[in-house]
Amino acid sequence: MGLLKVGVPKTWEDSKQNLKYIRQAGVRQLISTYNRVKDLRGDELLWGDEIEYGIFRADHANKKVRLSLRGSEIMTELNRQESMYTSENEVAFVPEYGAWMCEATPARPYTGYTADLLRVERSMRMRRRRMLTVLDDDEMAPTVSTFPMLGAQGDDGSVPPTKVGGPKTMSDYISDDIINPHPRFGTLTANIRQRRGSKVNIRVPLFRDINTPEYADFAPKPGVADGCCGSDSQQLWRYGKGDYCAEMYGNNFVMVGCSKSSLDEEFDDHNQVNELQKWLVDVQCPGCDGLFYRRVPGEIVADADWPRNGDIVVGYELDRQPGYIRLQNGYYLPIYSDDGKIPFLKKVSARAATSNTESKRMGSNTPLFRSGDPAENKEALSTLLDEEVEVETHVNGAPKAVAENPETPAVNGAVQPSAEPTTASDNLRAAIHMDAMAFGMGCCCLQVTFQATDMDESRFMYDQLAVMAPILLALTAATPILRGRLADTDARWGIISESVDCRTPAERGRNDPNAPYPELNAEGRRRIYKSRYDSISTYIYQGAGVPDASIMSSVPSKLSDRLLNRYNDIIVPFDEDVFKQCREAGIDPALSQHIAHLFIRDPLVVFNGAVEEVNDEKQTEHFESIQSTNWQTVRWKPPPPRNDPNDPHIGWRTEFRSMEIQLTDFENAAFTVFIVLLTRVILAFDLNLYIPMSRVDANMQRAHSRNAAHRGKFFFRRHMAPLEVGDIGYGVKYVSMFARGANGNGGASSTNSSSSNLQQLDQDTGGASIHRLTAPYATGSEEENSFEEMTMAEIMSGKGDYFPGLIPLIFAYLDYIHCDKTTLSRLSTYLEFIEKRASGELVTPATWMRNFVLSHPKYNRDSVISDEIAYDLMIACKEIGEGKRHVPEILGDVVIEPITPEGAYDVKLGSRRAHNEQVLDLLRRYTNRKAFGCNLTESLASSTCE
Repeated sequence: MGLLKVGVPKTWEDSKQNLKYIRQAGVRQLISTYNRVKDLRGDELLWGDEIEYGIFRADHANKKVRLSLRGSEIMTELNRQESMYTSENEVAFVPEYGAWMCEATPARPYTGYTADLLRVERSMRMRRRRMLTVLDDDEMAPTVSTFPMLGAQGDDGSVPPTKVGGPKTMSDYISDDIINPHPRFGTLTANIRQRRGSKVNIRVPLFRDINTPEYADFAPKPGVADGCCGSDSQQLWRYGKGDYCAEMYGNNFVMVGCSKSSLDEEFDDHNQVNELQKWLVDVQCPGCDGLFYRRVPGEIVADADWPRNGDIVVGYELDRQPGYIRLQNGYYLPIYSDDGKIPFLKKVSARAATSNTESKRMGSNTPLFRSGDPAENKEALSTLLDEEVEVETHVNGAPKAVAENPETPAVNGAVQPSAEPTTASDNLRAAIHMDAMAFGMGCCCLQVTFQATDMDESRFMYDQLAVMAPILLALTAATPILRGRLADTDARWGIISESVDCRTPAERGRNDPNAPYPELNAEGRRRIYKSRYDSISTYIYQGAGVPDASIMSSVPSKLSDRLLNRYNDIIVPFDEDVFKQCREAGIDPALSQHIAHLFIRDPLVVFNGAVEEVNDEKQTEHFESIQSTNWQTVRWKPPPPRNDPNDPHIGWRTEFRSMEIQLTDFENAAFTVFIVLLTRVILAFDLNLYIPMSRVDANMQRAHSRNAAHRGKFFFRRHMAPLEVGDIGYGVKYVSMFARGANGNGGASSTNSSSSNLQQLDQDTGGASIHRLTAPYATGSEEENSFEEMTMAEIMSGKGDYFPGLIPLIFAYLDYIHCDKTTLSRLSTYLEFIEKRASGELVTPATWMRNFVLSHPKYNRDSVISDEIAYDLMIACKEIGEGKRHVPEILGDVVIEPITPEGAYDVKLGSRRAHNEQVLDLLRRYTNRKAFGCNLTESLASSTCE
């Protein structure tokens, strides 16, 4: 849940005077940490998982389940037992947001040996078993993502009862008293609401059944029954982008989108584009061939690689610096001359290509990635130099041509729709409304953290895992019920995102009569496109550090001042002062942008006596106050300071955060092991998963869709390894390295380096392969850097002869490391289970729960979950997790061995003297056994007893 501290937090009003100091001190602390450990290398793989539990109390007589607010009490008792009954602590139990919640992690990390992969499920079962030892007879702790009745039971939703509302949440549905009593949690809740200027506003599409009253006035649903907008495409819940809809229709409705068009996902319900745009360099003055870059607006960079006329550059207009764009490579360009008379740049279509025939230069273009749409791929690309540029956008699901020129009427940079939707619109849905942080942070999840060998590897793995985050979110989906209603989504992520959205109206792009806010970051007026709980907005691997350009002739040298990752194609709001401070401290542009992006946020909890008193050289408290409240799909974690010689050594880490908690320890272990093995495959096989960041965001939206794991399609890279032959446009077919294996030609390629050559290259480049170092640059052809839509089965099991699938790659890796048969047998069970879920042979927990409700005899086809239905569902989830109920739809032929409290702790072979009477009492238990069937005295007098 983030940084926990003992102390007295300040009120939000009192905290405001400290916000600027903490932000500045946080940057100083990060820079100090960076300089101290930037050269740390050679750490071994260590990793661990985190599982969150909810604790509930069942009223069996009335068939009702409520929250049990004993989380802190149970955690304290579990930690007491851990210290008493184990030789060394095996599990760490820590508090979570809800007063009914508790988190459990292994006390010691797993290591980089295959044997530890088998420890995971045993550890998870042990944690569940120990949890059972402290529960009352009517309590249970199933591993469910969220309590289905949270906010639906009024004052009778917890034990003890709590009154709805309170000064922290001001909620209409839940009580302040269900929040963990630790002062951080309540303060965090109140401060998010106060910074935002209103209660959080969570609106999730409501599932439409035949008797759902909220849909009574809606027109009959067109097209495919389970599709959207009259098609079989995925319905998209654009979480975090619904202010316009709320203003128009109130809190009981939400606008959705459709995956039928790749363009549709680029817009929210107010058509606000948040992707980078293409600009044509066309300096219209005699003798002018192009433009010099600007390091900052007004400061020219003396760089020979400046964009020429005819080049297409990629960037976005600056809100706070009119007349300039910030480029994808981190530099700036003016849109027109200082006097405004001579235009320099012209916005063009996303399909526009450069007319400059010179070689491609870093930063002047992005790869023209394959979109997956055959019509788009066949469409001729033109430069569109002097034409009026039209792009296709969507208003309420219908395409509309919008001229991208300065005369286009817009508000906040967004083109306005020509007509408002009606309640019969294909895009309007009834919504499940929630208004408090508890609805999001009350969700349970599964997280995994990895230690990397060095900073470079941790950053590369951060980028690669960011691509996997929506894939694993969909594959583990487990959240189809919210506030007692069936949702038309399956995953929790967007709920949490909206539950902690502390952005001011101005930061959300809305009209804000109360702005500016002098104490807030950028006065609370900087446009921020995402909640602080969301998918990442920028890749952080620079790919720099190439000591000799001759090693890599395709990559220009002297690029240390540029952002080189061409896959960063969305706007990244960042604090320019922080960026400058990091660059001056020697931090490369990619990481500087990441830090500067984190620090657009304000700290949310400030403790008395812990502001200027914190030592910036020895502590990282202020950095962590920002870092730990940027809850993104992956988190990059620098080594913490060691202030005591006995503190353990901890290296550079990457945390994977998107997965939903599963009903059984088998499932949780399977996905944990899968993501661990995938990181090894990426490194050992030198793979590259990069796709444009906009497509990662699109995948996050798709991952929430109902049954996305089976029915959905996701953008994924076509070629994870470099193509071996071919040259675009000359009739030579591109050949994937994997195609040789698929076609039975597995011999060595002439392009492959020998083992000794690979070792030499790795030494020359600081341990990283050339392929990894060049991955962010998108060198090579368009085909090599292309992506397409794939089903989950294709991503996991393969597609054609060019994409082998992640699971076959993992099996190949296990062969490569000579995994032993015993370990391989269990790992095969995990991987085959995931493969079956990806194919739809097995269902996600979300699908199973939805089907459970739909088939319940008391369900009235109205999308309402009654107390009795919720009771039966929670009992079923408990029994599945404890191995007392087998559900083949989820597990197939995998049988869970029953879990009971017995054997939760090891028994010590003690030697404390027992009293005689106690010995005799114990002995009497065995006198009736066959061996003691005769008189005990007689048996002692004879050698046998017949």
